[in-house]
Parts: sequence; structure tokens; C-alpha cells
Amino acid sequence: MTTLRSVTVPVGELSAAIGLLEYLVLDEQLCWIRRQEGLVGFGEAARFTSSGPERFARAQEWWRSLLADADVEDPLSAPGTGIVAFGSFAFSKRSPFESRLVVPEIIVGLRDGAGWVTYTTTDPDAELNEETAKAALARYLEDLPVYRESDPADRVLPGMLSESEWKNAVARSVAHVAAGDLSKIVLARDIAVELGNPLVASQVLRELAVRYRDCWTYSVDGLIGSTPEMLIKVENGTAEARVLAGTLDRATAPADDPHYAKRVLAGSAKQQHEHQIAIDSLTRSLEPFTSSMTSHTEPFVLELPNVWHLASDVTAELAPDESGLIPTPLTLVEALHPTAAVCGFPTSVAGELISELEHMDRGPYSGPVGWMDAAGNGEWGIALRGAVIESPTKVRLYAGCGIVAGSNPAAELEETWSKFRPMLEALGLDRPRAVPVRNPDFASSSSGS
Repeated sequence: MTTLRSVTVPVGELSAAIGLLEYLVLDEQLCWIRRQEGLVGFGEAARFTSSGPERFARAQEWWRSLLADADVEDPLSAPGTGIVAFGSFAFSKRSPFESRLVVPEIIVGLRDGAGWVTYTTTDPDAELNEETAKAALARYLEDLPVYRESDPADRVLPGMLSESEWKNAVARSVAHVAAGDLSKIVLARDIAVELGNPLVASQVLRELAVRYRDCWTYSVDGLIGSTPEMLIKVENGTAEARVLAGTLDRATAPADDPHYAKRVLAGSAKQQHEHQIAIDSLTRSLEPFTSSMTSHTEPFVLELPNVWHLASDVTAELAPDESGLIPTPLTLVEALHPTAAVCGFPTSVAGELISELEHMDRGPYSGPVGWMDAAGNGEWGIALRGAVIESPTKVRLYAGCGIVAGSNPAAELEETWSKFRPMLEALGLDRPRAVPVRNPDFASSSSGS
């Protein structure tokens, strides 16, 4: 096991207007940003990977062993200071995708206007102090940010299923719901982006962080995006979650009706039913770990630049286990994933149908993504509104919809395009007027579930 040594030093206030955005300069870096605050990581001090049903438990065991031997100097002792691991986990236990935890060499953090730098190394002889921490950060910031212009050769291509094939899958899903096999299934699809010149991931992340300030912009090993959905946040023994289910595209909304979103979403029995399934799924799974729990009596309308969602926030006080320990973020992540919001209900039935109908491996899409620290704090979102960078010029985007009784295949297809929009815009692309037939070069890179 690698022995880590770490020091955290304050750096004073950072620019309130720019925040951490000025540190998004490299393509291969880690980040978790909301409203310009959060964490940005550079380099790598330690890494863990695993796949299969035991991926969460193995990650937990590795993290505990790593911390047991670590030498940490953290005078700030705030959430996100000290040794932090960024993580990304596969949606499916069957996925060949390697779930991972990564401890960066350098982290720049910002919280309530106060900044810090954490320097972590495996070098037993390295000096750990304010000077060496800031010098290590400076080495990563030597090169100026690169900017990419749109290329006429940039194009959007189908993924594993064409639009008509995916609509057929939606119709089959509705039939399963009507037959009583399940009450909801979340069906996803992918599209591929082929670029005429190499992607600049840092530029995409900056675009997402500015456009979607109220979402959590993330980057872990080529998985990038800006999610509106918090799976679980743990801070000083309190857990919070944000559940989304029910979507309305803002692009087609009438400009002269300020109550349109509330009327259509809150007034829709279908949307309310889908949302209630998601809330019940989360609270049922979270309850065994809590002493008390509260949530909105009625969902609220969350306004994002591309869509409106029905949303509910859940807060819970965590209860100690039989050993007197508060459950860790990873313990809660394993218990909650997959939620009905990204899988369906019952999840076991929905998971089997997803494998049959989607014809793709989701990889990290709709899996947990986020960070955790040594004190048991952490933030884990669901990897939505994102993409996987497959090569410097190939990017795969994913989007899904909750299918319940009454779902319309054509409407669900349009909803996926509204959810692709954040990444397409950040890439400088528009929805194609006509999507060509499937490209075998892209289709072959996704394996069947």
C-alpha cells in the first residue's frame, strides 16, 4: 500500500467572480465545481480501480487502508481539506468499466470565499510546507489555457441505436409498464461527436461551469459534465440529496406564460407519478442509516438553462452503526445506487430490461461521480448531462428519460435532445437537422450490457 504524506495550506480569498474557473487549464485534471467553488485537482498521488458488484466495497477498503497509513497535516479541518479522493463508478455491476478513486497530487479548494491548496506525495523525503505546496501548484499552471475553435468537420453521429430504434425501445418499455412488470424504467441512449480537431476539455468544463452555475460540474478521467442531481452529500454527520424526475424543455416554452413550467410539470399526473417513484426509492434506501429525515411535501420546479425539472431536496441526520461510526459517503452511495431516477422501479426488474433494450454499456454514465475526504465528508452526484472522451477527437454523449404509463416515444426522444444540449453547446455544436445512419466506428466502441 502506498504511504501518502499531505499538507494543506490556506491561500486566502480567491476572485469571487472567477473562483476556481481560472484553475481549469488542463485537459487531464479533476474537478467538482458549483457556483465557482469546490475542488480542482492536478496530477496523481494514488489510484484505485475495480469493477463488478463489489466495486464500492473494495474502494471503501482501499480508502480506509490508505488513510490508516497516511501522514496528514491539515490545520483547516474543513470539508474538502486534507487528503481527498475523486471518484467515478460504473452504473452497472456488469459493466467492464473500471470504477476508480484518484487522489490528486495538488488540490485547489474554495469554500465561502476562502481558498486552500493541498499537496500530497508518496515521496518520503519531500518537504511539505506552504512554499513547496504553492510551488508544486505553480508547475501545473505554467502553460496558458488552450482554446479550440469550431471546425467545419465537427459532426454529430448516432450511437448504438438510431432514433427510430430507440423509440421502438421506448414503446416496448411502455408495454412492460402496462403489463405490470414494473412502474418505471429509465431508458438511455447515446450519440457520438466526431471533431475535426482535438477537444479542449478544460474549455468545455469552463463553458459548463459558467452556463450551469447551479449544477455540479465534474471531471474524472475523461468523464466530464454538469449534473443537476446530487445523489448524496455528507457534511459533519448530515446527509443531503437532490432528486429530479420530471422534465420540460425550455426551448419549446411560450415566452408570454411565466407559470408555464409550474402548470405543466406540477399539474401533470405523469410527471408527479414519476417524481414520487424517485423520492420513495431514495428515502426507502436512505432510511436505515438515519435518525431523522425531512423532505419537501411538494416538489419544486428547478429552472436550468435548458430544461425545467420537478425537484425535491432530502435532508437526513445520520445515525451511528453498531460500532458507533457514522456511515461513510461510499457506504451511502452503495446503498442508494441505482436510484429509480436513473434506473426505474423495481430497480432489479428495470436493470434487466435496461440491459435488454439499450444495446449499450452505460459505463460511468448515470453512475456516482464526486469526491470524499478523510473526515467522512463528501459530495457524490449522478453522472448526467455529460460525456465520455474516447479519444482526442471522439466524444460520446448520453441522455435518458423516465418511462412510465402514458410515455410517448416521440416526446421522450425530444427530451433526450434537450438533455444533450448542455454538452453539445459546450462543444460548440447544434443538434443536427437529420441524424445519419449509425457509424460503425462509433457503434463498435460500446459493448452490449
